[in-house]
Amino acid sequence: QVQLVESGGGSVQSGGSLRLSCAASDVTIGRYTMGWFREAPGKEREGVAATAPGWTSYADSVKGRFTISQDNKNTLYLQMNSLKPDDTAMYYCAARADRGNRNLAPLAPSNYDYWGQGTTVTVSS
Repeated sequence: QVQLVESGGGSVQSGGSLRLSCAASDVTIGRYTMGWFREAPGKEREGVAATAPGWTSYADSVKGRFTISQDNKNTLYLQMNSLKPDDTAMYYCAARADRGNRNLAPLAPSNYDYWGQGTTVTVSS
């Protein structure tokens, strides 16, 4: 059974950096698309970044600041640089078994089947 466990959240000042990690079990690289999503208070959950072998996809709001990556031990990362107060949110790791198909709206939360419990990121001005 797929299980996702996030870590690495915290509080930083504007301009700072954080790296989130997501330990994934029962996820086979190449058979799943993995993504990071966030949900700020009073807002809908939104896609931040997604990846599968051979491609990555980013929301416009984080392009050039965030980097998604995945190692060969089924750990997903999100390196977040130049953080802004607007990046404050609960961040979730997610997975879907689609053999890495980037044509299936990779930043749409409704397209993902498995979710972690989330990790909080707070950016102060």
